[in-house]
Amino acid sequence: MKQPKLTLSFRETLVVASLLFGLFFGAGNVIFPVSLGQAAGGSVWPAILGFNITAVGLPLLAVISMGLSQSESVIDMSQKISKGYSYFFTVALYLTIGPFFATPRLATVSYEVGLSTLIPQEFNTLSLFIYSLIFYSIVLYFSLRPSGILDWIGRYLNPLFLVLLTIILIRAFTSGDPLIGGAASVETYQTVPFSTGLLEGYNTMDGLAGLAFGIIIIKSIRQIGVTEPTRLASETVKSGIFSLAVMALIYLCLALLGTQSLNFAEVAPNGGVAMSIITQHYFGLFGQILLAGVMAVACLKTAIGLVVALAETFADLFPSFVTQRVWTIIATLMAFLVANIGLDLIISYSTPVLMLLYPLAITLILLHLLEPVIKSQTIYRSVTFFTLLAALFDMAAALPQPLYQWFQADMFVNFANSFLPFFSIGFGWVVPALIGFIVGLILTKMQPQPNY
Repeated sequence: MKQPKLTLSFRETLVVASLLFGLFFGAGNVIFPVSLGQAAGGSVWPAILGFNITAVGLPLLAVISMGLSQSESVIDMSQKISKGYSYFFTVALYLTIGPFFATPRLATVSYEVGLSTLIPQEFNTLSLFIYSLIFYSIVLYFSLRPSGILDWIGRYLNPLFLVLLTIILIRAFTSGDPLIGGAASVETYQTVPFSTGLLEGYNTMDGLAGLAFGIIIIKSIRQIGVTEPTRLASETVKSGIFSLAVMALIYLCLALLGTQSLNFAEVAPNGGVAMSIITQHYFGLFGQILLAGVMAVACLKTAIGLVVALAETFADLFPSFVTQRVWTIIATLMAFLVANIGLDLIISYSTPVLMLLYPLAITLILLHLLEPVIKSQTIYRSVTFFTLLAALFDMAAALPQPLYQWFQADMFVNFANSFLPFFSIGFGWVVPALIGFIVGLILTKMQPQPNY
């Protein structure tokens, strides 16, 4: 009988870290830091620090909390609040980073950044349909073979993506252009660059994905041979630290690339357009082809991971409904349909959902990191309740204009501005979460016996 491994070899750790990086790093991870760099200009350093806290630090804490608590899924972690809440939060999280927003965005962004400028405007709708059909056909093929995900992403697609991106970065940083190309163009980057960078990091959705991808990483490490729970947790954390350190470095490079581009370009409407301008500046037409390859590979590997994670999780959540294979097909088909409504609508409707889910994810992660000293279900429930109430106001403030007017959100926003500290910079949930923690501690002291 084969003996279980105690640790991963260095090479195996690299492969798992590459898998984790590949799962996280999609199209948004390329375009958002570039956009930040252009908008922040000379304020890029505090802005990218804030960005890395939510785009790198938070997913790293998610992986660490899952490893240390020996939880294998989001539902395991959130059940400490209640079974009903765990189902709500898990389903909402996977639909957000799955077929409703993140997975459709992958095809749309890779098309608009890499190919749309090469195709006449009148054919864009048809060409997006054809591109997304091919894109999700490839995603479906690999997602129906989840046992090979370690090889597909960790060994092949991710290294290819890194090689292509490195070519762009080396060419730009050896061009002789100054790194800081201009002053901040967005008022919030002039006044509060750090907190603006924090909120921009939400857009990567990696804080949520860190909770969702845990099940894939844990299964991959088990597949290699490490099965003992403590060792499994240790190897998960080690791979996460290695992977996300590389991500932080790439985010810094991409932000500086955006700032440097101000030497020869105006601030673009989004990071995708900025990347297109940058690659054409340094490489000409070849640059556009190179960028199309970078974005296609980046998006394919992340889409495969998202579909597999959703299918595995929903098959566990609803075992008597349909099989994992059917969930895989459903998730891919839904993503294909949503992708064809266009990038602007996807982003505008995802923002309020992120403003609701991120505070709940952050507090869940932090509570699990405090697990050695927190043994009270009451604290979990109290923090979540107060955070949810406050996050609803943040969600209302971020609604797209038609919904904002229909819900008469001004009334809620004015109330929150008056009574919730930090609401104006997008963090109105912080003080209520702390109040919830204190209330939970007091209630726990009043009933000293363990709650679970």
